[in-house]
Amino acid sequence: MTGRGIDQVLPHPGAPRLYEPYMDSALGYVEIAERRSGRIERPVEPRYVWGDALEALERERPDARIVNLETAVTAAEDPWPGKGIHYRMHPLNTPCLSAARIDCCVLANNHVLDWGYRGLEETLETLQRARIATAGAGADADAAAAPATIELASGGRVLVFAYGLESAGVPREWAAAKSRPGVALIDDLSNAAAEAVATSVAAQRRTGDVVVVSLHWGGNWGYEVSQAERAFARRLIDCGAADVVHGHSSHHPKGIELYRERPILYGCGDFLNDYEGIGGHERFRPDLSLMYFASFDAAARLERLALAPMRIRRFRLERAAERDARWLQRELERESRRFGTRVQMLSPGVLLAVAA
Repeated sequence: MTGRGIDQVLPHPGAPRLYEPYMDSALGYVEIAERRSGRIERPVEPRYVWGDALEALERERPDARIVNLETAVTAAEDPWPGKGIHYRMHPLNTPCLSAARIDCCVLANNHVLDWGYRGLEETLETLQRARIATAGAGADADAAAAPATIELASGGRVLVFAYGLESAGVPREWAAAKSRPGVALIDDLSNAAAEAVATSVAAQRRTGDVVVVSLHWGGNWGYEVSQAERAFARRLIDCGAADVVHGHSSHHPKGIELYRERPILYGCGDFLNDYEGIGGHERFRPDLSLMYFASFDAAARLERLALAPMRIRRFRLERAAERDARWLQRELERESRRFGTRVQMLSPGVLLAVAA
């Protein structure tokens, strides 16, 4: 989430005014973070927010870099009426995404329309100009449901299909329609919904593709994974719709399942946000985050799933200290074992998810 407080420390901060019941300026989130961790020199350079994550990216050298971008990228001034939280990053700060060479931004979430249809339009236009693919939102239903396509140097492709759900706070009225912009919304977690996704994937998939189905689902806090979520994720794999299920919405990492040699990430957790210094959920350690590096063979079977622990401090990603990495490893181990997955520590900088 590169909007709100983070946007204010980047080179081109947008208007800081907010319409929240408890904060009327995005600068307030900067002040809270500085009270916790110390002054943030402003403006920071675009690559600042990535910090030590850039070293991890250089080490792993992923062929495709995919994030859920949970903010509008816009200077629009009309917040979505009745919504309590509105995230935005100024379009001129898009180089902070390019600094990490992001290939695809998933937009099927509950913040992409925070600044209305004009804000969504500007988000799509800005990312297109930056040559960053998008998935999960568009000018109409067909565009919102269309996958992002990442061409690989090897000749293969990664296809990213993205969907939002009301369980993650995506308003029903944000659903894209035949002549209305919006988000690709899934109504429920039924077998019929999984089959509909599979039909969409089958129409686009070629031999050698790796397919990511990205789902903004569930609540922000807690480790629970419902039976419906687990059945839906497995069904996506069973019917050939997904090689990776990329779940997000939770503000902290949740359990991992390796099912039929495909990873199900039930909740990746926030990678970056401006929540530093905000109390209330300390037991989940929302200051800790993970990078997920998945490697596949030619048949799109998982060969390795490595996790790089990070810590958010002063709106920047730092390599997690060993004690923090061990805390993450223990939490993920506990939550993943019920799915038949173990999470081991290879080093303080690398965790490994393996079948039990």
